[in-house]
Amino acid sequence: MNNNQIPLNHLPIGKKANVSTLTSDGTARRRMLDLGVISGTEIEPLYKSPSGNPVAYLIRGAVIALRSDVSDRIMVSMP
Repeated sequence: MNNNQIPLNHLPIGKKANVSTLTSDGTARRRMLDLGVISGTEIEPLYKSPSGNPVAYLIRGAVIALRSDVSDRIMVSMP
């Protein structure tokens, strides 16, 4: 992992970042790619559920809820 990259689930609510890499594989990776989570995509955590999992993210104009086990495999970098 690069020093300026963090897992998406560590990004604070309201902070924007850009997707760097996906560390998942198989169907989970395919799902993320289908949702538009590709390198360079801007992503912003909007809301956290009361239990903290899942979190709603703004991705390419759509709000998508991701569990922490999925968002942990999306590496982002702050602009």
